[in-house]
Amino acid sequence: MGKGMRAGKKPKTGGGGNMQKQLQQMQAMQRQMEMMQAEIEEKEITTTSGGGAVSVTVNGKKEITNLTIDKEVVDPDDVEMLQDLIVAAVNEGMRQMEELSSEEMGKITGGLNIPGLV
Repeated sequence: MGKGMRAGKKPKTGGGGNMQKQLQQMQAMQRQMEMMQAEIEEKEITTTSGGGAVSVTVNGKKEITNLTIDKEVVDPDDVEMLQDLIVAAVNEGMRQMEELSSEEMGKITGGLNIPGLV
């Protein structure tokens, strides 16, 4: 006899109905997540740096859709400052979009940390 088995006892069978129900719930959650991802991809966030001198719009696909630079901030003798302002605005836009995506998906997953979700 196998370990943990006693004479006259049948091994427990894994409640098939419960497993089927869990599978259906997971499939429903997956459909909700796909719909939410499509909604997130349509959203846009605009961030600025340098007191509004540089403005960047990022969409839910984490693509830059618009970049605006105030003419007054363009100084050929200080290109590094302009580069820093652009990097700061882009990074903040990406950070905010990531945060938005995580919050929206968290509503569906109930806070489960699922790798590669967003």
